[in-house]
Amino acid sequence: MSPSQENYLKAIYELNHDQRKITNKNIADILQVSAPSVTEMLTSLSKEKLVSHTPYNEISLTDKGREIATNLVRRHRIWEVFLHDKLDYNIGEVHEAADVLEHATDGMLIQRLNEYLDAPERCPHGGIIPGNAEETDSDDQVLVDIADGTTVQIKRVIDNHEFLAYYQNLGLPLGTEMTVLRHEPFEGPIVVRTNAGATIPVSFKSASYIFVNQISAPES
Repeated sequence: MSPSQENYLKAIYELNHDQRKITNKNIADILQVSAPSVTEMLTSLSKEKLVSHTPYNEISLTDKGREIATNLVRRHRIWEVFLHDKLDYNIGEVHEAADVLEHATDGMLIQRLNEYLDAPERCPHGGIIPGNAEETDSDDQVLVDIADGTTVQIKRVIDNHEFLAYYQNLGLPLGTEMTVLRHEPFEGPIVVRTNAGATIPVSFKSASYIFVNQISAPES
């Protein structure tokens, strides 16, 4: 299997934890590729029975595809923890480096690396590491869908190099509690206020990559 095919499986795996339907556009955005490229790859992966892709654009991993993707995501996230915790890579740098390392990592190396790191449960972006913790992210909500007046806590973000470079400068690290003040019209930014009192605009597209837990509902 090529690295490109593996990256598609990982992207679908990641998007599967969103409550919304996975579309060609979601995949194109996260991988930063063209829509025709996504269609072509999905056709190829469907032929190999790794992905189920219906005419109504419902995309999901088959059992075989999910097994491969889970293993890839595990390797990727363990490398991210090592790079972040031991080599001082920042949250915006670890994804690309881990992307290279995961494709050249065998089972024994990742097992020993995992043991060396004491089996971490989450990567620096907040994603659960398969095999080290139960997958409990299926109920996460994305920031863009949160109603104004709701208080939330940032739980995890999607691995995407362009987004992570943006997120690094937002001043909203994982664990931040904040209240959604307003959604600006015409897909403008989502404006939030942190518990520390900072008011921060988050771009509409980036707000689709930030997963949160609701702490309190808007006051009626």
